[in-house]
Amino acid sequence: MHPGGFNRRDFLKAAGGAAGLAVAGGVLPSLVEAAAPVSSKTAVVGAASGPNVSDNVRRAVTAAGGIGAFVSRGDVVVLKPNIGWDRKPEQAADTNPELVVAVAELCLSAGAKSVKVFDRTCNEPRRCYVNSGIQDAVEKFAAKSGSSGVLRIYHVEDRKFVRTAIPGATAMKEWDLYKDALEADKVINLPVAKHHSLAGITLGLKNMMGIMGGNRGQLHFNLSDCLVDLQRRIPARLTVIDATRVLLRNGPSGGNLADVKAFNTVFASGNALAADLAAADRIFGFKPSEVAHLKKAIESGLWFASPAGYRIAEG
Repeated sequence: MHPGGFNRRDFLKAAGGAAGLAVAGGVLPSLVEAAAPVSSKTAVVGAASGPNVSDNVRRAVTAAGGIGAFVSRGDVVVLKPNIGWDRKPEQAADTNPELVVAVAELCLSAGAKSVKVFDRTCNEPRRCYVNSGIQDAVEKFAAKSGSSGVLRIYHVEDRKFVRTAIPGATAMKEWDLYKDALEADKVINLPVAKHHSLAGITLGLKNMMGIMGGNRGQLHFNLSDCLVDLQRRIPARLTVIDATRVLLRNGPSGGNLADVKAFNTVFASGNALAADLAAADRIFGFKPSEVAHLKKAIESGLWFASPAGYRIAEG
């Protein structure tokens, strides 16, 4: 049995999939060139647990190298939390508002020129932004800290999705990606760890789908390759995983508090795959081979020179 009393066999049975993906033709020139980081060194994943979310964020990021390793003075930074669902914070379908604010505060302390917070939601956008608690938390912090002109949370606009080529892609050769993410100096990924009925679990790699336009549902027919391809084009500079409250069943939207368990843990790493692997292991008890998109990500060679490419540093 895994944390929260769920059975791994039943959990894995929920993850389905089929083959095939069709992507429309036509592409505008890409706005920036990017590539996922590859290193022969061991990636470090900071991990911190405790009752205070903000403190966990600070300790995890410090253990991962400190915010100065990821954000430089003058950077335009995009924070990409999960705001996809019309759910309250205690239902654990969206990223914890305190975590979003804590990371924004770290970015400002590092001298970021601008910090932008957004997500392309699955449910009605305004209800998601309000009921998740993220909009209120960010706006209150910005007003209190005097950073309203620097820190902003806003809804995505269809006109700002740009057809973008993905060099080196194996499945998703092009897609409509959000202009603000393409043009940012740094993208920081803020996923919530939870069960997902199709992907098995959703962590950092899956959360980046929130910068995508178009029919994202069709990507689930070839999800593993597509998630790796997305990282080829827009790799997260830092991934901070919210495992404060974890939805263990009936994800990704949930709704039943009986499906939620408190772990009060945060993971942080400059290596997106390492962060996902650490959370998959510690929170869900999964080996990489048991999560299709994590297995594919390892095989891609984009993140590690070898599968044993990360270590956890306790914050």
